[in-house]
Amino acid sequence: MSGLDRAERSAHRLGALVAIAAATTAPPGMVRVVRERGPAGGRPELVFTPLRLLLIGAGWFGAAAAGWRPLPVRPSQPSRWMLLAAGLGLYLAGMGLAVAGRLALGSSYRPSSTLGATLAPNHRLVTRGPFAIVRHPMYLGLALAALGALALYRTWSTMLFVLQVPVLVVRAHREEELLARTFGGAWEQYAARVPAWLPRGAHPSGVVLPETADAGGASVRPGEPRRQAVA
Repeated sequence: MSGLDRAERSAHRLGALVAIAAATTAPPGMVRVVRERGPAGGRPELVFTPLRLLLIGAGWFGAAAAGWRPLPVRPSQPSRWMLLAAGLGLYLAGMGLAVAGRLALGSSYRPSSTLGATLAPNHRLVTRGPFAIVRHPMYLGLALAALGALALYRTWSTMLFVLQVPVLVVRAHREEELLARTFGGAWEQYAARVPAWLPRGAHPSGVVLPETADAGGASVRPGEPRRQAVA
């Protein structure tokens, strides 16, 4: 086995471990979105029931397993080194950003779908951490990770992950509609200062907003903890 083969095998194992660790942050939100719902947009009830979530998850993982076959490409050795370096870098950066966004949301995290989105009860905006850089750090992270995985693994499943990136854009748009309807001017000010996808140097301590309101109508002043239920 060559040094390149060993490096690729180690990177593949590292990628798998990172994916497993990141996946452990999702189940609590899946449980909460079934049990506790605040304001909603679209038809989230069509997706977020225990049986449907189980069927969707089984179908998705089944398709990923079935498609874990190498693509019909044979890059040269120099190209493999470049794909390894670029792919691993994008993958780790993307997964790190996605997990950072998930942790910033805490117990307010609620998954969404193209059919609908829901917020947590007494939901508050998050403008700190990765949400001070872009409005959708989790989705941006997943998109970067998908591109990195394609370069790193070069399987049909990773190609499928990349093709699903436009779905994240649709979900983000649906979530923003819900947030705009729920928070009004507070959301508009945040959206005006922080870009959706491409960072432009937002301050890491968070966006300073005037007094706003949470989803229950209570006032929220800057400096109070803010929570958000979107990616």
